Amino acid sequence: MENLADIGLVGLAVMGQNLALNINDHGYRVAVFNRTTSKVGRFLKNEAAGTNIIGTYSPEEFVKSIKRPRKLILMIQAGEAVDKSIAQLTPLLDDGDIIIDGGNSNFNDSIRRTREVEALGKYFIGAGISGGEEGARHGPSIMPGGSVVAWEAVKPILQAVAAKVPDGTPCCDWVGEDGAGHFVKMVHNGIEYADMQLICEAYHLMSAALGMNEAEISAVFAGWNAGKLESFLIEITGEILAYQDEDGQPLLRKILDVASQKGTGKWTAITALEEGTPLTLIGEAVFARFLSAIKDQRLAASKVLPGPSAEFTGDKAQFIRDLEGAVYAAKIISYTQGYMLMQDAARSYNWNLNYGGVALMWREGCIIRSAFLGEIQKAYAKNSALANLLLDDYFSAAVIEAQRSWREVVATGIKHGIPLPIMSGALAFYDGYRSATLPANLLQAQRDYFGAHTYERVDRPRGEHFHTNWTGTGGDVTAGSYDA
Repeated sequence: MENLADIGLVGLAVMGQNLALNINDHGYRVAVFNRTTSKVGRFLKNEAAGTNIIGTYSPEEFVKSIKRPRKLILMIQAGEAVDKSIAQLTPLLDDGDIIIDGGNSNFNDSIRRTREVEALGKYFIGAGISGGEEGARHGPSIMPGGSVVAWEAVKPILQAVAAKVPDGTPCCDWVGEDGAGHFVKMVHNGIEYADMQLICEAYHLMSAALGMNEAEISAVFAGWNAGKLESFLIEITGEILAYQDEDGQPLLRKILDVASQKGTGKWTAITALEEGTPLTLIGEAVFARFLSAIKDQRLAASKVLPGPSAEFTGDKAQFIRDLEGAVYAAKIISYTQGYMLMQDAARSYNWNLNYGGVALMWREGCIIRSAFLGEIQKAYAKNSALANLLLDDYFSAAVIEAQRSWREVVATGIKHGIPLPIMSGALAFYDGYRSATLPANLLQAQRDYFGAHTYERVDRPRGEHFHTNWTGTGGDVTAGSYDA
């Protein structure tokens, strides 16, 4: 028994290799397998040389090398490959064995897989893992969900290899039922999209409006990283701006302004549409990448579509201070919307999400790790039933304090023709959320006029619907009432 592995890992691409080494470092024996078996031998001879990692060369050998109840983590490409691997492995497993999908799977697939694997007498965990190859090697953020009865068996290993906050608490805890783990990872990635676009807008303002060079902007980001905006993305942005190519010029100048994506931001926006959550910023971040991709059209448009030619004449130092406040306020709105989506989905899927715990899992090891997340954790510790982050004392005070700066920065961007979809979209959401009255009364009247969709009245109880024969020829028949 002492020669058997504590856990098995399938998939020896960069993430899988690094996670296997991480698990080995923490005193657990790992058995590894890869569909292309030559990768197993190369891994054992190189990166895993001198470790206790067990190499296996067939699914049967792999399964037999692991202690019962077996724990198998799949670090393979999301989608069909995961289903094929599960189908290959489950006939070889015993009842009570556990399959963990550590890839970037769609949460709907994890909901289905939990049901299917449990029907076979085994258990399934969909674990969102964030932090890239560096996180996998030295401590990622891990977001597990699925078969709750399997958690205690895998908890020691997953929490051992996860990143830790300064007090030693692991950035890994049970998220919730079936697809909850991969759902929370999807929202993490969506927020990552918005964070990155927001940072790009700050860079664009300093470069195009203030005329600052890369070294100057890098110094600003380094300063921000020492304050309330401290985060991984702010930190690496400063380093990127300071990085020089072989000719001594900033490398950033030579990178084509066309962004790509793998789809998790799009999944988040689609889910928000399905849930009816106003997740405007992540949607804008996805659309900004789409807009960047039509480079040829933008080049043609730049020659025929003029914009303002205003020069910045204000106090640059003050504007940079205002910009810091605007970035912080927009960041608050982005996370507010992400948490709104998690709350809406938890109701739809009957998940028991620990919102403060989610913030803790994101504190270290992941791409959106930041000091800011500690304030979210505190907010939910004070009030686990908090309806919206903007209703927490800390966050409401922060956006109120930033309002003047925020509006000044957005106005400056408009005056200079600089697109600010995240900063301006965040402000539009804030103004909409704080408005007791919106012009949706007119919108609903329009719908009733052309489609007899009915409306509610302010002088009658909610839930009563009325129709007006606006033209005198429409009659009293109304359309069915439903929310898409």
